[in-house]
Amino acid sequence: MCRCSSLGLLRLTLLLLCAIPILSSAAPANAVSVGVPPKYGFGKPATRAEIAGWDIDVRPDGAGLPKGRGSVAQGQAIYDEKCASCHGTFGESNSYMAIAGGVGSLATDQPVRTTGSKLNYATTLWDYINRAMPFQAPQTLRPDEVYALTAYVLHLNDIVPADTVLDQTSLPKLKMPNRDGFTTDHGLMRRAGKPDTHNPACMTNCAGEVRLSSEMPDYARDQHGNLAEQTRPARGAAAVAAAAKPVAAVPLKGGAELAKAAACMACHGIDQKIVGPGFREIAAKYRGAAGAELNLAEKVKKGSVGVWGAIPMPAQPQVKPADTGTIVQWILAGAK
Repeated sequence: MCRCSSLGLLRLTLLLLCAIPILSSAAPANAVSVGVPPKYGFGKPATRAEIAGWDIDVRPDGAGLPKGRGSVAQGQAIYDEKCASCHGTFGESNSYMAIAGGVGSLATDQPVRTTGSKLNYATTLWDYINRAMPFQAPQTLRPDEVYALTAYVLHLNDIVPADTVLDQTSLPKLKMPNRDGFTTDHGLMRRAGKPDTHNPACMTNCAGEVRLSSEMPDYARDQHGNLAEQTRPARGAAAVAAAAKPVAAVPLKGGAELAKAAACMACHGIDQKIVGPGFREIAAKYRGAAGAELNLAEKVKKGSVGVWGAIPMPAQPQVKPADTGTIVQWILAGAK
C-alpha cells in the first residue's frame, strides 16, 4: 500500500489545476463549439466562373438571357442539321411530343399539345433548348444559335413571321398564344406523357405507404452508365487534392459502352425501334453482306436516309474512326 502525505496531495492538486489552461489552449482551432459550425478541412469557395457555369436559368421576364441574336432563316439551317432527326422536318416529331401545330386547339374537344400550343412564355423555350438540346450534346449551342432555333420553332407555329430576328430584348416581349391558359394537367415531353403531379392532396383515409416514381423511357435509362460507380465520396483534404490532379482518361472498351457514350442509344434500342431501327435488326439485315462493316461505318460518319424510312440519321463525325469500327463490329456481332 502506498501512503501519501497531505503535502503530496496538495502538490498533485496544484499540478492538475495548472495543466487545465495549457490543455485548453492546445485545443484545435476547428474544435466544435456551441453555435459554431465545424470545419472539415476540405473544399474551397466557389469562384464566379464556377457559379456562372451553373447559373444558366432564364426567367419568364427574360432575366438570365445572354447577349446574342438569331433569325428564323439561321434557325432553319441549324434545325435541319441538329434537330430534325428527332423532331421531324416540320416539327411533327415521332415518339417525342410534337413541337409545332395545335395552336388554339387546347380549348376544343380535340386538343393538340405541342411546344407552340402549350407553353406560356417564349423564354421557357429558349431556356430548354439552351440547357437540354441537342439530346446527344446538351449545352453545346452558342447563344446566337439558341436565339435562331427559338425563332425558327416559333415560326413553325406561326407565332412569328419568317423575317423575325430575336435577341435579349425582343424575346421576352413575345406573347405566346397560351400565355393565360397554361396548366400542369398533362405531360409535356412525350405525346402520351403523364403529368409529373396529379390528383388533389389526400386529406382523409390516406395511404399508409407512399412510393415515389417517375416515367423514363427504356432507351434513356442507361444513357450515362452507372451513376453510382461514377460518384466517389470525398475523404478529406487529401482526396480533394488528389482529385485536382489531371488524370489520364481511361479508354472505353467494347461496342456497348462506346455506343452509349456516343449517344447512339438515344435513337436505337438493342431490340426495339426508337427513332431508328434496333441494333439487332440492323445486324440481321447486314450480317454476311460484302463490305457491311465499311458500309455501316460510312453511314455513321456521313449520315443516311431512306434505308429504314424517311427519318434521316444525322452524321456523327465527332465519333473517332476506331470507335466507330468497334461499334459497328459490336452491332454486326448481334449487339450482345
